[in-house]
Amino acid sequence: MTKLLHIDSSVLGPHSVSRQLSAAIVARLQQMAPGLEITYRDLTTAPLAHLSGTHLAAAQGNAPSDPLLQQELAAGQAVLEEFLSADIVVLGAPMYNFSIPSQLKAWIDRILIAGKTFKYTAQGPQGLAGDKRVIVALSRGGYYGAETPMAVLEHLESYLHGIFGFIGVKNLEFIAADGIQIGPEHREKALASALEAVSHLQAA
Repeated sequence: MTKLLHIDSSVLGPHSVSRQLSAAIVARLQQMAPGLEITYRDLTTAPLAHLSGTHLAAAQGNAPSDPLLQQELAAGQAVLEEFLSADIVVLGAPMYNFSIPSQLKAWIDRILIAGKTFKYTAQGPQGLAGDKRVIVALSRGGYYGAETPMAVLEHLESYLHGIFGFIGVKNLEFIAADGIQIGPEHREKALASALEAVSHLQAA
């Protein structure tokens, strides 16, 4: 059975454009493949702890005695296992201050693990997650295309493209709603355009 992992990271709840898009993507994929096994994780209602020195020490083999740290390590392991077992990942990612939400960064820190999603070789790092399909639903308040004055501040799509490329993902798709903070008309138009793109997604 094909497994789909659905991740949301916006703090805006039902008002979030990226959440609307990620939900629409999952619904589209489910329509084409009704037997999908779906796991959902909301990184704002159940946030992961940001990495600390004690987390890294535990990763190096120092057994944690703090019950809270043990819980945080177990949560991180669960997130990694969810990602490793997924065939498809649908990720809702809004732009906050020109980059990703900190909650999403905490998740990324749990899935970029040497020996699990990438490894170091004599020829350089090699990704180990190349068999996954990743679809990212982006929302941005302004316009950050290569031809725009704000292009230099685009650290959302470019960052995620680099991260997933680093771990070997080649089947990577982005669906974006841009300019949603410029005004209600721009928001409505951007969302409609992105939902139209969702309707053209192909089955896995």
